[in-house]
Amino acid sequence: MSSTSRKKILIGCTGSVATIKLPQLVEKLWQNNLDVRVVVTEKAKHFLKEAELPPGIQVLSDTVEWAAWQDRGDPVLHIDLVKWADLFLIAPLDANTLGKIASGICDNILTCVARAWDPLKPLIFCPAMNTKMWEHPVTAPQLTGFKIGQFFIIELISKVAVMGKVL
Repeated sequence: MSSTSRKKILIGCTGSVATIKLPQLVEKLWQNNLDVRVVVTEKAKHFLKEAELPPGIQVLSDTVEWAAWQDRGDPVLHIDLVKWADLFLIAPLDANTLGKIASGICDNILTCVARAWDPLKPLIFCPAMNTKMWEHPVTAPQLTGFKIGQFFIIELISKVAVMGKVL
């Protein structure tokens, strides 16, 4: 299958320990003949081991976006990514980034992509946070705003996290 006919998946990773699972996710998508690019927040970089990703996977951050733009007329990376991708998967979505996206804050490459995302294209949110954060009264209203267009939320499941606590 040629690269132009392959589905293009943009994965967004936030500052959750679940980011350690990104290499496995990317590998599965690649095995299914999908084009994959990754955008990460600065906090996600703490958990990501880029060397574990398949060769050639682009990992894009604020540093890359700001280095690419120098003057009016230059490409804007987050807009180019919105045009490129067929689907945006934010996995994991931490509580901090959920709050930012729900409030319309665009202060990093991932939140800028989310804000510019076409609501007619699929956007899948995979929250990953501590149970206390998930059950906090502010979380449910934040999620309600995403039940539009082609936006989908994968519900949280309980797991024993790296730190030994049930999530």
